[in-house]
Amino acid sequence: MSEPAKDKFEDLPKLRAKGLRKMEQVYGFDMSDGEGDFFRYTADHLFGDIWQRPGLSDRDRRLFLIGLLVGQRANDVLGIQVPAALASGELDADALRELVILACHYDGWPNGSRLNSVVEEAIGKARRRAEEPAAPEAT
Repeated sequence: MSEPAKDKFEDLPKLRAKGLRKMEQVYGFDMSDGEGDFFRYTADHLFGDIWQRPGLSDRDRRLFLIGLLVGQRANDVLGIQVPAALASGELDADALRELVILACHYDGWPNGSRLNSVVEEAIGKARRRAEEPAAPEAT
């Protein structure tokens, strides 16, 4: 009988571990502990506290964040948030495409077009991953 998988964050302070778990959930990729004040504020405060507050769902927070990032022309961070929203099921392809249309009308066509590029790239990658044949199981 195998032992339960070890929580890779169990040796960290409770708030840091909570924040890192939330970061993995929000970003959709593995996180590891980091150093410095910037990382501390990001992991402990933003993800250990702010992303965990009641009142908004993760989807609500993601929608708001995507809107802010569009307005800031932060396509690099949109390139993280849009695929993560798609992978988590918080937003599907249709919802993301609706955000593009809304962004075009409220923030200008060029900026909405940039968001469209990020959205279509994320949708295309997700579609290609879904179409990949499953890897054979090791025996």
